Amino acid sequence: MSAPVMSGLTYDDLADFPQDDHLRRELIDGELFVSPSPIVRHQQAVLTVAAQLRAYARQQGGLVLPAPMDVVFSRVTVVEPNVVFIGPDRVDHFTEGRFVDIVPDLLVEVSSPSTRRLDLIKKRSLYEREGVPEYWFVDLDADVIDVYRLGDRGAYGMPLTLAEDAELTCLAAPQFVLPVGESLSR
Repeated sequence: MSAPVMSGLTYDDLADFPQDDHLRRELIDGELFVSPSPIVRHQQAVLTVAAQLRAYARQQGGLVLPAPMDVVFSRVTVVEPNVVFIGPDRVDHFTEGRFVDIVPDLLVEVSSPSTRRLDLIKKRSLYEREGVPEYWFVDLDADVIDVYRLGDRGAYGMPLTLAEDAELTCLAAPQFVLPVGESLSR
């Protein structure tokens, strides 16, 4: 897993780092995690998921924000998921123009060699702890999407793993359907 490079930081510290060095910086409980810019296939998957959600949001409502976009859970926990979705029922609760200041309905992470374990362990646990209702992990190595949804006890449990021939739905986006294979295309 990516190891933190510094600890004891806040969102103010994060804002002081250079913005033009193509590094992704995230804080999880005050620990700084730094990742290099992603590969082309990763970006294609991000674009596909974001575009499909954006098409839905244009017709049905909601807000889609691809990275880079900070999701601020607290002063010491700020992440930059690949795709953020806030459903039409909650989009009016979003008030900050600089970062996401509410718990999103859906967060999407696309696998990268440098962030795989961070996304699957630390960030999944964080999203569960913060009450993110739905988390998708687009696994480009296994050509599947793992879907985590909060259960009755506020925990994700085992993911629903969808292969290329499946279709994915989103709890906060009624009638939204994403063909999994399109998101995994090479």
